[in-house]
Amino acid sequence: MTLHKASCHCGAVRFTVDIDGPIEGAMRCTCSFCRRRAAPNISVPLDRLTITDGADNLTLYTWGTGTAQHYFCKTCGIYTHHQRRSDPNEYGVNLGCIDGQNPAEHEPIPWNDGVNHPSDAKPA
Repeated sequence: MTLHKASCHCGAVRFTVDIDGPIEGAMRCTCSFCRRRAAPNISVPLDRLTITDGADNLTLYTWGTGTAQHYFCKTCGIYTHHQRRSDPNEYGVNLGCIDGQNPAEHEPIPWNDGVNHPSDAKPA
């Protein structure tokens, strides 16, 4: 595993992510929230993200079922990570927050269909 440092824009929130191998598999989502922020993210298990500074400077945004929990820096407003609705045992980590990562270098970054999420299916 490789430990990567990450932070919001202003540096008030700092965290690390442990990743097996190279950083790859970035994605975006088409749900009503993610498509507005359009930040590419990578998946990590919950126990592989550690807030090292500024946990008290994170704010939480959630809606609907409350499963997806999106974290932002209270100072600069940058989305740092979120607990996934598709897999609540994972975080989606903002690729742009990871030191040394330029999302443009990961293009093309695919979009996942968050509009037609299985959790939203209506019973027949």
